[in-house]
Amino acid sequence: MPERKRVAVLADSDTRWKWGASTARRLVPDHRLTGYLLRGRATPTARQLGEVGVRADRLAEVTCAEFLAEIEREHYDVVVLALVGGAVQAVLHGARALWPAPARRPVLVTGYVGVVYEKLADGLLLRHGADLVLANSRHDAERFRAVYEGVGADSGAVTETALPFLGGAPYEPAGSRAHTVVFAVQPSVPDNRADRAYLLERAARHARLHPGREVLVKLRSRPGEHTTHLEEQPYQRLAERVPGGLPANCRLVYGNMSEVLDGTDLLVTVSSTAALESLHRSIPTAVLTDLGIREALGNHHFLGSGCLASWDQLDSGLLPEGDPVWLAAHGVRPAGTPGPAAEAASGTAADADAYAVARAKVAGLLAAARLPSPAPHYTLTTAPGYLPGILARHRLAPDGTPLPGAARQEAGESRLRRRLRAHLREAARGAYRHGVQRVAPVIRRLGEL
Repeated sequence: MPERKRVAVLADSDTRWKWGASTARRLVPDHRLTGYLLRGRATPTARQLGEVGVRADRLAEVTCAEFLAEIEREHYDVVVLALVGGAVQAVLHGARALWPAPARRPVLVTGYVGVVYEKLADGLLLRHGADLVLANSRHDAERFRAVYEGVGADSGAVTETALPFLGGAPYEPAGSRAHTVVFAVQPSVPDNRADRAYLLERAARHARLHPGREVLVKLRSRPGEHTTHLEEQPYQRLAERVPGGLPANCRLVYGNMSEVLDGTDLLVTVSSTAALESLHRSIPTAVLTDLGIREALGNHHFLGSGCLASWDQLDSGLLPEGDPVWLAAHGVRPAGTPGPAAEAASGTAADADAYAVARAKVAGLLAAARLPSPAPHYTLTTAPGYLPGILARHRLAPDGTPLPGAARQEAGESRLRRRLRAHLREAARGAYRHGVQRVAPVIRRLGEL
């Protein structure tokens, strides 16, 4: 029996851990998974990791320098970098310093957690240098290649796949159970109190207009926890100020998104990736237009999807249906849609087939005796005023090596950070409980130390 491949995932938030670990499963189905959480503002809590529902054989919290030491020592076959662009760039330059010449090194994979609607060029160029840069759709793959080719960079690493966590049973109408509407909120979209309060009040109004329905406001985090984006105006606090309070058939919920979708009859959001999960399962899905269709909101990504709608239209009974052409271009194949003939013959899932090319690429790289040194587009020649600052934030020198004393300094600081974050989380919870809304963001920012 062949030995199981050793895979490491480095993630910096709960959602990126979900993407990274799920991607590892798609790329290397038979593997031993070691998880690493990059120490920082959004390092997920045990509760957040449990809610994601993807487990590792081993899990550790590390700094960038510690992670580089780990992958040099442990000889992983594949490393998935589920990080913001700057952190990916730091690891790539660190790997280049570890393997400056062709060598037996891990295959380096990166990509995006979901909808890519901002910082396209910046994020992509910071990811350049990985062996595979995964695109979640044909639409994204075309855009990614255009960015790389536009600066004269090699675009061969761009590989079309799909979101790795698309799955679940096809939608079945409510029948005898209560019709359930889920409003999937986002930590930073919209980003101001008035707009967030408006959306919550509209969800409550929908519940009052339809007393036979259940309206669930799906939250991302509890007070004191962090996600990929900062949440300055948490819905938990806003719910306390809804005029008349939330009706009995409208409530705040947590939980794994896939499990929540199991009982959903209408998914409502501004621009969350949950919309793609919902559309994959053929659940009626609405992308809200109440606040306009704007790049800042990300809902412009859904132009042509057939899902753009306002709360007024939903109140009147609209159940949007996704446009098949748009869905296909954006990596969504609704459950039950026939796949390619080969896929039908093998009986594999439609979304799993989207990883066939990526799996073949990984297998080919693993079969090579040696891999070339990682070659990011950003170097001290192409970006001398940008790259050093990115590397310095992760305690790396301009050549990608750890700064002198970084390991000892980070070891001492890590113990302090753990204690500090524990105290700050409790302080943040207390601030929310007592309504000290202006103090809470300050406390959260202190947690970034």
